[in-house]
Amino acid sequence: MTRTALVTGATAGIGHAFARRLARSGTNLILVARSTGRLEQIARDLQDRHGVDVEVITADLATTEGIRRVADRLSEAGRPVDLLVNNAGASLAGWFGATDIADEDRQLDLLVRAPMHLMDAAIKSMSGRGQGGIINVASVAAFTPRGAYSAHKAWLVNISQWANLQYADVGITVQALCPGFTRTEFHQRMGAQTDDVPGWMWLKADTVVKASLRDLRRGKAISVPTLRYKILATAARHAPVGLVARIAKRGR
Repeated sequence: MTRTALVTGATAGIGHAFARRLARSGTNLILVARSTGRLEQIARDLQDRHGVDVEVITADLATTEGIRRVADRLSEAGRPVDLLVNNAGASLAGWFGATDIADEDRQLDLLVRAPMHLMDAAIKSMSGRGQGGIINVASVAAFTPRGAYSAHKAWLVNISQWANLQYADVGITVQALCPGFTRTEFHQRMGAQTDDVPGWMWLKADTVVKASLRDLRRGKAISVPTLRYKILATAARHAPVGLVARIAKRGR
């Protein structure tokens, strides 16, 4: 049976890599982003290359209307979604307390409120069918005290772990994907300098997605791609908080 996946933030980076890999496997797609032009171009390319159906939804997930539009699609009983990838995200270049609080509100909506609402819609729909998967793209930053961004990602990790346990008996697997530095447009868009990040710390988006989907099949609630980041994440969880905070402050 052909599956359908809904991917937010699908025009670049990890979201685009998810769309490409899923299309290659024959999965039909619903792609969500703010840019209609880029969405439609990507949809045509994936349809032509892989012969899958690709639907596009233009939505700003930092807004109530954008969230509602995508949640409504997830709730359609006649057109079920088998996999939700909550990937849409961004960050601010400044630290909380020095940024505009209105910008922080928008980040909270995008990184917490949107995935919460979309998870809710997906779980309610998938529960009735006895199967489904949800991938919440978090970050290894979730394991370090690094301001609002890491706090948002820590929330995603926590609720994903709980939901994976809570809804296992109805066939739903929920995963928090926690990559490290990944070569995407993310840091460029936020205006962050990454020149001091060592080359060995950078991951490819395709590597991240491959690990995530493998771990989803295994039912893992947390996916940390590559051994190097597994080691770093484990160290961050068990090292003294003050030491982790000092190290983490060097990057973003």
